[in-house]
Amino acid sequence: MRNKLRVGTRKSALALWQTRYVMQLLTEAYPTRSWQLEEVPTSTIGDRRLEQALHTFGGKGAFTEELEAQLRDGRIDFAVHSLKDMPTQPAAGTVIGAIPVRASAADAWVANGDCPLAELPAGARVGTSSLRRVAQLKRLRPDIECVSIRGNVQTRLGKLQGEVDAVILAEAGLARLGLADVITAPLLAENWLPAAGQGAVAVQCRADDTELLALLAAIHDEPTAQAVGAERAFLGALEGGCQVPVGAYAEREGETLHVSGVLLSLDGRTAVHKTVSGAATAYVTLGRQLAEAVLADGGRAVWEDVRSTLEAKI
Repeated sequence: MRNKLRVGTRKSALALWQTRYVMQLLTEAYPTRSWQLEEVPTSTIGDRRLEQALHTFGGKGAFTEELEAQLRDGRIDFAVHSLKDMPTQPAAGTVIGAIPVRASAADAWVANGDCPLAELPAGARVGTSSLRRVAQLKRLRPDIECVSIRGNVQTRLGKLQGEVDAVILAEAGLARLGLADVITAPLLAENWLPAAGQGAVAVQCRADDTELLALLAAIHDEPTAQAVGAERAFLGALEGGCQVPVGAYAEREGETLHVSGVLLSLDGRTAVHKTVSGAATAYVTLGRQLAEAVLADGGRAVWEDVRSTLEAKI
């Protein structure tokens, strides 16, 4: 019986919370086992290059590559990630073994004095390094200045002390760290979509580790996997990620999955937004159909313009 497992994780408070959450789910799923679960904290390139925006050095795998290397050489048994940080194509020899129940997918608006986005004065400074958040913000409030900030949750919240008037973070991350009371308002609507997979945690392991995969099945939530799977299929079909301002959100209604996606220009002036619906079990097909609809309705020109503009800046 396999009880001792080494668990790879980033070193941030949020990453450690998510890792310990997965450990707790495992111990609750198998209460008679004498678990020995050891955290193996790792610093990723995305953690080390905080002075640069993710899209300037690739972005894909910036928070996962080191952990995936440890998986392949056997230094860890599985790794815990924020699903939105994972590339849509699995790293060689690895697989997502479980996706537990998703928390809120919404972005969170956090402003000094709890000032709503609509009431923020012209020229106010809003902190975020996400191209998706910047584009959606500029679309709603082109008179606001976007300030690039990176770092852990506490670091970004600290920018509210004199550097910016508001920040945009993931609602799930704030709630997991006991910081939900700082949220002015959630951002989740037709004109504001989250990152694909936001709010979900992924457990990644070696593809040939059949024993561990069988264990992880107990903490996997299939409705969550279908929703985020559709979002990631949409993102993958667009070849997006941190390099392109893309938002996606899937919501299940009975056996039907409604999948919405948006592709924006960097300045937010152009946004191609589409929604498709179908059987939840066909989530990958739905995500790809959504991408086809977006590209066919002007999205291809937007995508090409965004990529060429960013490549010129790198």
